[in-house]
Amino acid sequence: MSSAAPDDVLHLLRQRGRSADPTALEGLMRGVVAAPEGLAGPEWIELFDPQPDAELTRALTAWRHEMAKVDDGLHASPAPAERLANLRAELTRRGLDGFVVPRADEHQGEYVPRRSQRLAWLTGFSGSAGLAIVLADKAAIFVDGRYTLAVRAQVDTDAFVPHQIPEESPEAWIAENLPKGGKLGFDPWLQTIDGHDRFARAAQRAGGSFVPVEQNPIDTVWTDRPAPPLAPVLPQPVEFAGETSEQRRRRIADIVAAKGADVALLTAPDSIAWLLNVRGGDVPRTPFALGFALLHTDGHVDLYMDRRKVPARTVAWLGNAVTLAPPDELGAAIDTLGTLDKKVLIETSTAPVWAATRLQAAGVTVVRDADPVALPKACKNAVELEGIRAAHRRDGAAVTRFLAWLARESGSGKLREIEASDRLQAIRQETGQLRDLSFDTISGAGPNGAIVHYHATPATERILEPGSLYLVDSGGQYRDGTTDITRTVAIGTPMPEMKDRFTRVLKGHIALGTARFPAGTTGSQLDALARLALWQVGLDYDHGTGHGVGAYLSVHEGPHRISKVANTVALQPGMIVSNEPGYYKTGGYGIRIENLVAVKEAQIEGADRRYLEFETLTLAPIDLNAIEVGLLTEAERTWLNAYHARVREVVAPQVDDATRAWLIDATRSI
Repeated sequence: MSSAAPDDVLHLLRQRGRSADPTALEGLMRGVVAAPEGLAGPEWIELFDPQPDAELTRALTAWRHEMAKVDDGLHASPAPAERLANLRAELTRRGLDGFVVPRADEHQGEYVPRRSQRLAWLTGFSGSAGLAIVLADKAAIFVDGRYTLAVRAQVDTDAFVPHQIPEESPEAWIAENLPKGGKLGFDPWLQTIDGHDRFARAAQRAGGSFVPVEQNPIDTVWTDRPAPPLAPVLPQPVEFAGETSEQRRRRIADIVAAKGADVALLTAPDSIAWLLNVRGGDVPRTPFALGFALLHTDGHVDLYMDRRKVPARTVAWLGNAVTLAPPDELGAAIDTLGTLDKKVLIETSTAPVWAATRLQAAGVTVVRDADPVALPKACKNAVELEGIRAAHRRDGAAVTRFLAWLARESGSGKLREIEASDRLQAIRQETGQLRDLSFDTISGAGPNGAIVHYHATPATERILEPGSLYLVDSGGQYRDGTTDITRTVAIGTPMPEMKDRFTRVLKGHIALGTARFPAGTTGSQLDALARLALWQVGLDYDHGTGHGVGAYLSVHEGPHRISKVANTVALQPGMIVSNEPGYYKTGGYGIRIENLVAVKEAQIEGADRRYLEFETLTLAPIDLNAIEVGLLTEAERTWLNAYHARVREVVAPQVDDATRAWLIDATRSI
């Protein structure tokens, strides 16, 4: 079927005095189709008409549905072998001996648009982090501990040999396998400055070189690659942000000036969204718009973003202190900064090599420092915190309704993973305030629960069988906050080993949640608290214990975290972080207990310095049937009983009678 604008759409738009150029409309719709469909309704229609009626909405929706049927090949797993062959042929044509394929876009975000999912297209791997290196006679794919099982299920391991990071690094592989004199190509838009330096040194150790390409060779052989995504950029009201964009721009501009720079190049879309009090939908599950920005020390922002996705009302919202320009004008703007002898701040861990190269060529003085937005964004203000609490009260009631439903339905021995996660999503949608999920729900029964970032498919899903554990990790995006919660539920009667492991995970969760620590403490210094009960019996888990969470932004937000990996960013009041220790027995079961917590001031009489502690935000029962009570100390039982009393107090008034009756039992004192 032709993708040209249908006659009915053209007619209806012309009737309303709107632009009806068929080519422009087709390009706009291709961008709309390339963006994910959230759960907030067809807001994208505003890009065609700010006040559509039902007839136009139906016509545009039907057109989008038809265009979305075109297959871009991203669902193939493993990927067809000819893709790798075609890439190698293109590399030979260009005189390259190899090429690096990261799972990344120009912004280095966790979620990337479909057109940037080159790693998935080439290999079939769908995880949120990974990298492939293709040489003429061999290829490797690198993933972390979350994906060691998934990569072998999704990728042709004869074509791409899997390696686990950090035990096996891409740099070491390059140094060992790149032929002497070999040219290893990379896309300068997809390689960070810091990453480039590491890979370049590895290529040099092999006697080769790390060379940029003008156009990504995968884009040459991926003939049906999707268009750049176009989802509407919408205002985030001050009632949720707690601060005007002008106030934020002024505050961050002062930070930039204090760093000795005249301008900051912002490459992280969530930083731009927070700074300008806007939200978007260009990538799955995270409400931001892709673009770049230059923040000047007078508070003015040059925003490089496709004008087609910025409605007139958002242009007015941004105001005169924000200049909107096409993305391809960023290079010329950098050149101008050079002629004006400006100093530009960039974060080398996230900014693309392209930016550093262009800045250097323009004669700009580069100030290497952290994204000036990241830390202020992480420290939520009082309005944001209250919105986040409201979101968790609402979300906790939805999760509790789901857990009560699960208790009723799982006894049948017929309930499957996808049905369960679909039911949880439906209950969240019944709140009437769900904008989207905050990530794809992890719904893992039995052995699937041991796959840390498992995604249920019709081919992989399992029945929730009696005597097993069921792990569900999920979250919601609401206008007032982002949620993330994991609960592990015993289906029927769990084995003693399962109860032991569950209780040890719970002990770690409580130890971290009740921690008090001096100001200046980092998450890495607290990480061992969550692992100690597992360590005592020779067990551990391979993922971090906690990640930052945004305020209706990314569910994984820096710069702080709680993990074994050293982190120099101290925890500060207003930061949101997850508390999610776990244990995973490959082929058996998985356990994770996750609440979100907020860092706050601790009032300790006689304290010798300033102390901080955590406020638990998440409100839903923890499965008492999976606990070996004898392993808990009196203090741990007291915490659990108090937590459940709070859950009961907050959630009970929001749920139906049947759920309330289940909740009272599920939160009984032990």
